[in-house]
Amino acid sequence: PAMAGDTVTLDEMVVTEKKLVRPTKQTNETVYTGSEITREGLDAQGGKATVSVYEAVNVLPGVSVESIDPYGLAAEQKNIRIRGVRGISGAMTVAGVPNWGGNPMGPREYLYDTENLESIAVYKGAVPADLGTGVGARGGAIELRPRWPGDKAAAEIRQSFGADNFSRTFLRLDSGALAVTGTRFSISGSYTDAEKWKGPGDLGPRKNAGIMVSQPIGDSDEIKLWFNSSDLEQNLYRALTYAEVQNLGANYKKDYNPALTGIKAQDIDFYDYNRGDYANQDFLALIPFTLSERFKLTFKPYYSREDTEIWQGTPSMGGVIQKRIRDTERYGLISQIDAKFPWATASLGYWYEANDMVIRTQIYDVLTQRFKGYGMYTINEDDGIVHSPFFKLAGSLGRLDWQAGLKHFSYTDPASQGYTWNGATLVRGADLYRGKQTYEELLPTVGVNYRFSDAMEAYASYGRNQIRPYAYMPLINLYNNNRAAFQAAGVTLADMFDGYQMELSDSVEMGARLRNQWMELRPTVFYARHQNLLTTVYDPRVNLNYYQNIGEATGYGFELESNFFVSDNVTFFINPTYTRLTYDNDLTYAGATLAAKGNQVVDTPEWMIKSGMIFTLGEFEIIPMVRYLGERYGDAENTEKIGGYTLADLRISYGRKNLGRLDDLKVSLDFVNLFDKEYVALVKAMDDSRAGATSYYVGAPFTTLLTVSLAF
Repeated sequence: PAMAGDTVTLDEMVVTEKKLVRPTKQTNETVYTGSEITREGLDAQGGKATVSVYEAVNVLPGVSVESIDPYGLAAEQKNIRIRGVRGISGAMTVAGVPNWGGNPMGPREYLYDTENLESIAVYKGAVPADLGTGVGARGGAIELRPRWPGDKAAAEIRQSFGADNFSRTFLRLDSGALAVTGTRFSISGSYTDAEKWKGPGDLGPRKNAGIMVSQPIGDSDEIKLWFNSSDLEQNLYRALTYAEVQNLGANYKKDYNPALTGIKAQDIDFYDYNRGDYANQDFLALIPFTLSERFKLTFKPYYSREDTEIWQGTPSMGGVIQKRIRDTERYGLISQIDAKFPWATASLGYWYEANDMVIRTQIYDVLTQRFKGYGMYTINEDDGIVHSPFFKLAGSLGRLDWQAGLKHFSYTDPASQGYTWNGATLVRGADLYRGKQTYEELLPTVGVNYRFSDAMEAYASYGRNQIRPYAYMPLINLYNNNRAAFQAAGVTLADMFDGYQMELSDSVEMGARLRNQWMELRPTVFYARHQNLLTTVYDPRVNLNYYQNIGEATGYGFELESNFFVSDNVTFFINPTYTRLTYDNDLTYAGATLAAKGNQVVDTPEWMIKSGMIFTLGEFEIIPMVRYLGERYGDAENTEKIGGYTLADLRISYGRKNLGRLDDLKVSLDFVNLFDKEYVALVKAMDDSRAGATSYYVGAPFTTLLTVSLAF
């Protein structure tokens, strides 16, 4: 998508429009393998894109975002799939530094105010070797590119109000370049709150603070520092069953109970027993040293802290409250040397990370709130360690651009001792001990691009991606709850974990970029083979089902990014996607075979279309957008069918520049779900879920949001 504005340069062709989306690549690469949502693209998607990274990338083809509230605030109650692969299998970085956590494994996309980003890049297939991909990138990689402090002193204030008592205040102050030292820094903060659109409880407050510093050193280098703090408290939305979504009108506003009854079976659904507190702090530094015109060193040290508690009522054990605790520290260093030669540019680097991850569950009585014990209690003997050297080479031969990369990913899972609760104290169990385990994989990438002319290019890329083992808690809980049966069969917890491996994917894509003065097209076809997928298996020794990494799937499809410049004031865009992601084999459950072979993977629509127009009428801008998501299934046998839906959003904004002391004034009005469509937004399931095991969440109704932005 494009908007009228300044001139930018792309692949040696001058284009006179600013774009919502454009091709992107990493520094020192020659082939564009990703898509970038520009600053204009982030603004155009409205208020929900200011607090949620997933909402901010929802304009892209091949990306399916499932969100259940209109403001993007429901942390970990949204999902993203990239070419059918769940977001927990993907990577997220800030300037190449990984963001991730456990339980659930994967990125923490709700931590950032996107006003502090210059753009967001998304790599759906081949992932650049120098990105710190955290646990892995089988589901692609998202790179957040900071909006570093500017040369001039500035201030930005945004105030938003919306339905359900939504309110958000954002403030950013930029120092400009200080005399003598040239130091630049910015300080930002935001406060966001809203009531849930259905049921009792709130989605906030969400309190964010950020600091960025840029310090010039020498003639050509700058040290950059980034700090972000996020603190969020919220009540959760209640899931529906498949039977309930069959009568969507009657159950659309069904949620948690507003009051206690004194009955366990009902009070596990009391709204304040289903809530989460999420606290995260992240720090990173970019430290470059230009050694000569040919060689440059870069160091990226970082530190991350997560302290989260999530309460949920559960019918197990006769009805209890379960509190999940996440207490995680991560620190690491990405080191890289770049060398420029006449024939190519080379990059050699090493990524090291250590994590101290404490994940436990506590059990409380639903009537008295008395502590009843631990559901899961483990102590790691050491930190989890990542060692990952990488190498990249890129160059051009006439009209042919080429690049190749190789990363060796090695993750060492520390030895861990498990304990049970006997009613008074923790008891060590010899069968609950897991030894240290190292998982390794070579991850090659290669890409080529041929420029037939300034108006036409063709490209192709290949990449292997992975994700380290995950979903430890379900396996440990299953063992603890059925310990006698496992002991009788001579099966230890370590035996069950022997079946865990890294999930792998091999992705190929081919495409073209076609452009002239009135259009831009970027068609892409893609193919992927997925191996070692976490899949439920049946163990006849104990008559139980549990996860092991034995599944396989195949994906292929087509997607298109397009812009049509109808006139100086009108741009039309349409981004369709076709995806087939199917199981290669049938699955087993409780000794029976689930007929899954050839079926579409759970929660993966075959068709998606995202389209809209940008009208510029003087100082007004009108952006209607339409999103179509095709039918999906909630189980591996494709019996729980969820119908497709079409949503319309509308954004109307008015802007003035150089208005007295104001550099910029902008007033925006967002209409979300313009026609008040009732639909199932989030299908929460593992890829191999059986019928009856999936949770469904409905999407938000028609919602309005007003934002006033002032820049000085």
